[in-house]
Amino acid sequence: MDDEFDYVIVGCGAAGSLLAARLSEDSAVRVCVLEAGPKDRNPFIHIPAGFIKTLKDPSVTWQFRTAPTERTGGRPIATVQGRTLGGSSSVNGMIYNRGQPGDLDSWAQRGNRGWGYADSLPYYRRTERRLGYGEADKRGREQGIPVTDMDWINPLSEAFIAACEGAGIPRNPDYNSGDQAGVGYFQRAILNGKRVSAYRAFLHGALARPNLELRTEARANAILMEGKRAIGVTYQRKQGGPSTTVRARREVILCGGTVNTARLLQVSGIGPAPLLQSLGVEVKHELRGVGENFRDHYASRVVWRAKPGVTTLNELAKGLRLGGQVARWGMGQPSILATAPSHVYVFWKSFEGLDQPDLQCVFTPGSYKEGQVYVLDDYPGVTAGAWQHRPESTGWVRAKSRNVFEDPEIQPNYLKDENDRRVHLGGIRLIRRLLARPEMAPFLEMETLPGLDAQSDDELLDFAYRNGSTTYHLIGTARMGPATDPTAVVDDRLRVHGMEGLRVVDASIMPSMTSANTYATTLMIAEKASDFIRGRALESEAA
Repeated sequence: MDDEFDYVIVGCGAAGSLLAARLSEDSAVRVCVLEAGPKDRNPFIHIPAGFIKTLKDPSVTWQFRTAPTERTGGRPIATVQGRTLGGSSSVNGMIYNRGQPGDLDSWAQRGNRGWGYADSLPYYRRTERRLGYGEADKRGREQGIPVTDMDWINPLSEAFIAACEGAGIPRNPDYNSGDQAGVGYFQRAILNGKRVSAYRAFLHGALARPNLELRTEARANAILMEGKRAIGVTYQRKQGGPSTTVRARREVILCGGTVNTARLLQVSGIGPAPLLQSLGVEVKHELRGVGENFRDHYASRVVWRAKPGVTTLNELAKGLRLGGQVARWGMGQPSILATAPSHVYVFWKSFEGLDQPDLQCVFTPGSYKEGQVYVLDDYPGVTAGAWQHRPESTGWVRAKSRNVFEDPEIQPNYLKDENDRRVHLGGIRLIRRLLARPEMAPFLEMETLPGLDAQSDDELLDFAYRNGSTTYHLIGTARMGPATDPTAVVDDRLRVHGMEGLRVVDASIMPSMTSANTYATTLMIAEKASDFIRGRALESEAA
């Protein structure tokens, strides 16, 4: 007889880890979690600076690449996602960033009841344990992801903050308060020098429960259905190997992420009929929005060479100096091993006159070699990057075959929208102005990327096309919306339209991009979904 549970959760990333922990609090139900990747035993997962290693490691990541596009200079872009316990929260930059209240209010205005900022704030608070400044009614203190402040401070970062203040950008004591505009140090999911993934924060301690089962190296390859009801999932341990079936008495819940959720729906016969037919997949339930509405943040980064004698990450990460940093980390002292890849944030405007920031900018007192992923320069340098908060360019994720071991087509259409290009240019010009300010002059020597030869809009766009890259913030392929929206995939309780017993709980349900990294909002979505599924009154309704 096949294994049978009340809930089968596909994916043990940010959403799946939290959701499994919450559902298994009810001892009357049985929960099974399937994770395609291995356990999180890789030591580089737990060392914050280890993301440099894990992002290139196919044993713990999906090494996805986008299709080449005109506005990426014909380049495919590596858009890696986590494939281990904790998912991308085990390999990401650890930044905790909620975004602006207007992001969620716009979701509610699109017909998604209960998804406004006031409705969602209690769920943000439930997912975090803020260790640092924050207003009590806006920040969580008791459980969830530990959210801490930067403790390793470089003089270059202080100078950059001073440059921003000199340019009229105020210092913001808490960008997660609902008032985002300003400059300061990022908050991150690091505690006692170690990364704390969603798996470690939520699920690891819950695995002692007898009603919770976790299976790793289990790649889901089909959703089982009886008519329009999902009744289980099949998975494989290896390509060409036998399939194992797990059945769900109540619900199958997809938490695989924006790429994998779309692909699994498609190869299971749920999606746009023309695509499914081209794959030789029986159309079991036509939903034309599955895999569409894909969005991502596209970033360009400006690099300056620092003056001789200025100490940046480039020098500290090599030779004897690196040994010293390792020793500091081992003794629990601030160290470059326990920092996020971006140190300073700037939330500001591409053009004066805007009511709210439409840009996120980042600063790091270090620099990487041109065209090489996270390979530090041989000379001292700094990097500042910028991207548009809410891109309008949309693309898709489409399975190439019925084989889930074959990567799907990911077409992001970066910068296709004219306004996206306009805002992107404004971001590049802003960070160039900030780096060239007098406050940075004692530290910096010259701009090396793109270089002062690039000045016109066309030259800067050409630079963006040839050098820009993903920020790994993939959303939208199972978009939430009312049934009257022909491209919506799930309703405002995250149930797949026209199906029973099938729900999606991950970043793919986001109707539009948040003005932030996507991790914090993904956790909020999962926390809220746990109340939907358990039939609890929503916190905003109970208040």
